[in-house]
Amino acid sequence: MVTVVRPQIYEGVLLLINKMWAEGLIPKETIFKFSVFGGYCSAAGAKVIESMGANSMNPISDVSLPILGSIRKAVDIPLDVYIIIVDAFGGMFRAYETPEIARVASPCYFKIEPGTSEGDIYKPWVSEQFHDNLIRQKVKIASILLEIMDRHAPQLKSSEKGAADLVFPA
Repeated sequence: MVTVVRPQIYEGVLLLINKMWAEGLIPKETIFKFSVFGGYCSAAGAKVIESMGANSMNPISDVSLPILGSIRKAVDIPLDVYIIIVDAFGGMFRAYETPEIARVASPCYFKIEPGTSEGDIYKPWVSEQFHDNLIRQKVKIASILLEIMDRHAPQLKSSEKGAADLVFPA
């Protein structure tokens, strides 16, 4: 099992938990994903995050294609790129950019967070029906993204199920 830690905002937390990881206080299989809430949107910032031990990062949701390309050239870690983000965070809808995003940012994973706000999506008291519908919506959007990729960038390869750098919380 892999443990995923998502530091929110504070780079110091990432530095500290990586020191704990190096000292064996955190399991070796732990993966550190740096959140979009850290606000990084440059190659230099991505390099800082990588040097502090991040295993992947989320650039801000509206980062341009040239900046995504420069981030890719600067770091070796996978990028988790928002294709759809909740309205409260700008409501980005970048489905038609996915072929170009994949071209300039691979290896990357597309993130899909539709809705009005993360609070609405992840409240534990939201009904099971709501979450079931959200999951269906995400799967539908993912299938549309795959169709766009197949149609407009057939030379680019999607990850196989269970790709080595794709991790899930334990």
